[in-house]
This record gives sequence, C-alpha cells and structure tokens, in this order.
Amino acid sequence: MLNKFWDPKTARILFTALIFAATLAFLYGARETLTLFLFAILFAYFVAPLVALLQKPLRGRIKAIAVVYVLLIAVLLGFGFLIGPKIADEARSLAQTLPSLLTRMNSGQFVSQLGTTHGWTESRQLQIQNFLVSHRDALLNDTKLLGEKLAEPASHIWWLILIPILSLFLLKDGEIIASDMKALGRDPEEKATLSGIISDVDLMLGSYIRAQIILACLTMVSYTVVLSLMRVPYAFILGPLAGIFEFVPVVGPAIAAVAVFIIAVLTSYPHLLLLFLFLGAWRLIQDYVNAPRIMGKSLEISPLAQIFAVLAGGEIGGVVGALVSVPTLAILRILWKRLTSHQSSDVPAIRALPIDPSKP
Repeated sequence: MLNKFWDPKTARILFTALIFAATLAFLYGARETLTLFLFAILFAYFVAPLVALLQKPLRGRIKAIAVVYVLLIAVLLGFGFLIGPKIADEARSLAQTLPSLLTRMNSGQFVSQLGTTHGWTESRQLQIQNFLVSHRDALLNDTKLLGEKLAEPASHIWWLILIPILSLFLLKDGEIIASDMKALGRDPEEKATLSGIISDVDLMLGSYIRAQIILACLTMVSYTVVLSLMRVPYAFILGPLAGIFEFVPVVGPAIAAVAVFIIAVLTSYPHLLLLFLFLGAWRLIQDYVNAPRIMGKSLEISPLAQIFAVLAGGEIGGVVGALVSVPTLAILRILWKRLTSHQSSDVPAIRALPIDPSKP
C-alpha cells in the first residue's frame, strides 16, 4: 500500500530539488558575504605572482607577502601624493556643478548654446529642446536610479580594509586549502575530478584578474592623458572612472564612454567630433588588439553570455554583482564542463557489430 504513494525515485528527485533550492536561497541570502570573499580571492590572485617571485629570494612566504603589501601601500601613497590633489579638486568641482548641469540638460537650456557652437539650425535645436522637456521626468528618474546604483559601492567602503586582510590568509594558506578540497574526494576518481576543477579555476582566475587589471590600467592612463591633452573638463576624474568601469566586461566600457561624452556635452566642450573619434578608436584598439593579446582565451565565454551575466549580476547585486558576474559564470562553466565530461567518460562506448557479408 505504501508503494502506491511513495516512489523512491521520485523522492530522490524531490530531495535533490529541495537541496538545490535551499542552496540557491542560501547563496542569495549570503550574497554580500560571498561577494566580499570573492573580491578577496580576486585580490589574492592579483598579488600571488609577485609573492611567488619573492618567496624564494626572501626564504619564506610570509616575508614575501609582507614585502608585497608594503610595496602596494607605498605605490598607493605615492600615487595619492602625486595625482591625489588634482583628482580631489576635480571631484569637488564636479560634485558642485553636476546638479546645475543636470538641470540644464533636463530643461534643454544647453541646446541653444551647443547648437550655436556647432552650427545647428533653429528647427533642430527646437526639436531637441522639446524632446528633452517632454521627457524631463523620465530623464530625472533614470539619472536618480543610475546615481543610486553607482553610489552602492560607497556603503561597502569598509571592504577596502577587509579584502586585503582576507587575502592575506588566502595567500598564506592557499595551498593548504586547495589540498583540503582535493581530499574531499571519496575515491581516486573523484579526487582527480576535484583536482582538475581546482586547477582550471586557479588558471582561469589568475590569468583573468591579471589581464583585467592590465586592461584597466591601460584605459585609465590613455583616457587621462588624451582627455587632458584635448582639454576635456574633469579628465583626471573621467580617466580613473573609465579604468574602474573596464572591470565590468562589455557593458562597463560602453557606460564609461557615454558618461565621458555626456559630461563633455553638458560642459559645452567644443571638439565633440574629435572626442567621439577617440572613444571609438580606443574601444577598437582595446577590444581587437589589447584584449586578445593580454587576455587570450582565459574565459572562453561569448560576449553575449558576458552581457547576460553582467546584467543579471547587476540586477541581483548592483554594481558589485556586475563586477563579479563574469568570473562567477566562468567558474560555473568550468564546473559544468568537468562534471559532464566525467559523466560522459563513465558511459561505455558503443561498439560496432561485425558485418557478415553472407547475410543481407
């Protein structure tokens, strides 16, 4: 009688689905803590090559980690003393003038000045001004939402202290943690699978983080230098901002370019065509020259999948979610690839039956 209401196979499926749902609920509930640890892992991968390089000459991993941290602090302090005052002045000036710039944009007041500078006809100026005035509420709401999204990381400013501390433990005990994870396998086959997953993730994250940092530094330096030479307002703010957005694949660079162009328009910058050509040329150089050479095939994820991951990550975790979305997707891809290849290897190959020529 009990077998009519209780099927062991159905029970296993329901139990597996329940465990999967509970895991997703836990990951969503603890997303901020998990994101903090993920950033710590990424930072550890950033400094790991330098630690490995200094470990042998300094005769100790702890000494190498301490020297690397001291060097990083010295570089940050030097950067702050050299460029920090300029960035602070431009940030203060932009914060003071931004409300008036947004008011001019939403009211359409700047259209007349911009049209006069670039020789627009009165009818075109009137069309643009009417469009901005009619969509003023929508533009204000979108601007407010964008500002809230960009301000979210400020609430996690204390992470700047926790991330290096957590990375210190990861750098110190990383090999032990990896060995413990490999030992979770119940048999040699499972241990080999875990070892392969850990090796793939280690290789992917290491190459991805180093490549992203190099690309971000190239964008930051190029934007800052070129925009300064072109006398674009707030170049020392827009350059580092573009470098930060470089960490968000595909979507981030587009947002940075649009932000630079909008700031230039609102401040009545006269050489908009030259600025547009620079933004487009740099994107082509970065995407088709620098990125393939520096990043190689560390991700093996299509641009469409990266866009989906960034948008989904931004919807779930805001700016922080967008930053960590692509590495998370790459890790899931490695897990899927390893586990499915392991399962397919367990399926016996189908042998072809010998053909008897005497039978039709």
